[in-house]
Amino acid sequence: MSKTENNNQSLEREPQPIVGAQGRILALDLGTKRVGVAISDELHLTVRPLPILKRSNWKKFLREVEELCLRFDVKKVLLGLPLRLDGTEGDAAKETRRIARNMSLTLPIPVILHDERYTSYDAERFMRANGMTAAEVMQRLDSESAVLILSDYLMCEYF
Repeated sequence: MSKTENNNQSLEREPQPIVGAQGRILALDLGTKRVGVAISDELHLTVRPLPILKRSNWKKFLREVEELCLRFDVKKVLLGLPLRLDGTEGDAAKETRRIARNMSLTLPIPVILHDERYTSYDAERFMRANGMTAAEVMQRLDSESAVLILSDYLMCEYF
């Protein structure tokens, strides 16, 4: 709840839904061994991490993503696009584009990409600053990175 002071009067306002928000978004931070997962609420006001997915064969991975989409009534899947620091695409970005293309052939909802530069670094810094142990950071890093990817996407989309 935000408060604005004006002439010694305090006004309180409830968060307002974002105009045009249309259902939950599932964000995936693809790693070589694990996939970080985050989900928005229906109004795109909040984002929370979900348990990581283990990278496995394509059919199993896709089935797990489909199950998450059904469970949370997801309307869009967002994949973090691992661009190089200079903004160019390397092998990891090309692989992510390939995965996005394959997902879009199977899933009945849009699959989109969003720049994920610095998200792992920022997520790790935030967790360490909040007193998490190295083991806790390693356990949560992928999904916390997915939270940052999705949060950044929502900020870019609506503000």
